[in-house]
Amino acid sequence: MAADIPGSVLFCCDHNAIRSPMAEGMMKKFYGRAAYVQSAGVKNDLEIDGFAVTVCDEIGVTLNNHRTRSFEEMQAWGDDLGGFDLVVALSPASQRLALEMTRLFHLEVEYWPIMDPTGMAEGRDAKLAMYRQTRDQIRKTMINRFGPPVEG
Repeated sequence: MAADIPGSVLFCCDHNAIRSPMAEGMMKKFYGRAAYVQSAGVKNDLEIDGFAVTVCDEIGVTLNNHRTRSFEEMQAWGDDLGGFDLVVALSPASQRLALEMTRLFHLEVEYWPIMDPTGMAEGRDAKLAMYRQTRDQIRKTMINRFGPPVEG
């Protein structure tokens, strides 16, 4: 199945604090070194979200060392958008920015409509349930797109 996996993938969302780090972590866990994987946000005005860390821990994906970064910072650190084979946008704002920033490059930009779990529930248990929905939505979409996780 690894043939379906691009050599490099960038996941992006609004703040690089929930959806794109979840996707980056799952991609690395599920497919190992099959692809170079990074994530970025339109902005990086937030730290990694604690609920995202918790629900990813439940499936063995560690996010607590994730440092949020924006598209601009990513480029400043030498990760050129044109160097990615696939950009996966997880929010409408990141899709617009990804299309704008990559229009000069020949690369694929996909939009996965993944729910933003912030502010959708009150109380810890209800919030965790929303974050699990988002995590599971990313996992399902990823496996549909790239095939079953590679063990090892």
